[in-house]
Amino acid sequence: MSRAIWIVLDSVGIGELPDADQYGDVGANTLGNVSDKVGGLKIPNMQSLGLGNIDGVRGVEPVLEAKGSYARLAEISKGKDTTTGHWEMAGIHTKDGFPTYPDGFPDDIIEKFEAKIGREVLANYPASGTEIIEKLGQEHMETGKPIVYTSADSVFQIAAHEDVISIDRLYDMCQDARNILKGKHAVARVIARPFIGQAGNFTRTSNRRDFALLPPYKTALDYAKEAGLDVIGIGKIEDIFAGQGITKAIHTDGNMDGVDVTIDQIKEDSNGIIFTNLVDFDMVWGHRNDYKGYARGLEEFDKRLPEIISSMKNDDILFITADHGCDPTFPGTNHTREYVPLIVYGHNIKANINMGTRSTFADIGQTICDFFNLGNLEIGNSFLPLIK
Repeated sequence: MSRAIWIVLDSVGIGELPDADQYGDVGANTLGNVSDKVGGLKIPNMQSLGLGNIDGVRGVEPVLEAKGSYARLAEISKGKDTTTGHWEMAGIHTKDGFPTYPDGFPDDIIEKFEAKIGREVLANYPASGTEIIEKLGQEHMETGKPIVYTSADSVFQIAAHEDVISIDRLYDMCQDARNILKGKHAVARVIARPFIGQAGNFTRTSNRRDFALLPPYKTALDYAKEAGLDVIGIGKIEDIFAGQGITKAIHTDGNMDGVDVTIDQIKEDSNGIIFTNLVDFDMVWGHRNDYKGYARGLEEFDKRLPEIISSMKNDDILFITADHGCDPTFPGTNHTREYVPLIVYGHNIKANINMGTRSTFADIGQTICDFFNLGNLEIGNSFLPLIK
C-alpha cells in the first residue's frame, strides 16, 4: 500500500513568471509580499522541509539541511486560474486561454440564461464577490433576481441568498449556465456563490460549488483510476475535474476542515492518490486583499503539518504545491501569474535535494504516474529518479 498525498495551497505563488507582463502581474509575489507585510512568517515546519531553499523564494529563510526535497514550478499553459493550474499539474497543457469577459457576458448569453431560469439577472460585469453582494444583495432579496458576475478569470459566477434561492435551485441554475456556455464561450468554471445574512452583514457560505469543463483528455487521475487505484478528491478537486478520474469525493468547509479530512483519509487503508485543495488562501484572503489573514492561514496550515506527516505510512509520498498566485498586497483582487512552490517528503524519499526550476506543473503528475507505474502523460518529466 502506498499513496501520493497531494496538497494544493490554493494561490500560494512565489514570484512573477517571466511572462507576467502579459498579465499585468509584474511585481506579484504572494508568499514574499505577504511575509514582508507582516514582518515575517512563522512557518517553521514548511521551512524545515525546504520552502525557503526553493530557487527565488523570498520571505522564508533557507535551512542548512532540508528534511524534504523541493523545486520551483513554472506554468506553460495560458492563464492563471484554478482550472488551468490543476489541469496542468495532472498533465493537460492549455494552449489557448479560456475566454474572459472584462465587459460582462454578451447579451445573447444572458438572454438565453434568463429564458432558461425564468427570471432576469442583476449585474453582469466583473466584480469582487464580497463587494457585489454588499452592493446588490438587498435588491436581490427584494426581487429574487440572481447576481451574475465575472472576474479577470474565466468564470461565470452566480450569487444568491440561501433564503431567496435554495442551494439546490442555485446549483440547477449553474448547470443551466454550464450547458449554455459552450464553444467560444466555454468558460473554465461556472461557480455557485451562495450567501446569508442581511444588508450590511452578508456572508458567503461554504456551499460554493464549481461546475467545470470536462478535461479534454486523460490526466494522471484517469490513469490511476483505470489502474484500480483510489483517487480521493478533497475540497473542490471533484469540481475542478468535473468528477473525471475521481473515485471518492469529499467536500470541505474551509482549510482546517480540509486538513482534518486529509488526515482522516491518510489514516484509512487506501492505495492511490489523496488530492486536496485548501481554498481559503485564495477565496477568503487572496481575493479580499487580506494579507494578515493570508499570513495567519499559512501559519495555521504549518502548525498542522506535523499531524499530516505523522499520519503517513512508510511508502507514502507527500507533495505540497500551489496552482497560481493571488497576491493580496497587489493592486486589484485577481489571481497573479506566478511560479509555485513544490515540497516533496516521504520516509523513503531523499531529503535536501534541490530539483531546481521545473518547466511545467505537470512534472508532479508525471512523477505520480512514475511512482505508480502508470505510463506517460502528454506533458511533464518525472523527478522521481532524483529523490528515490
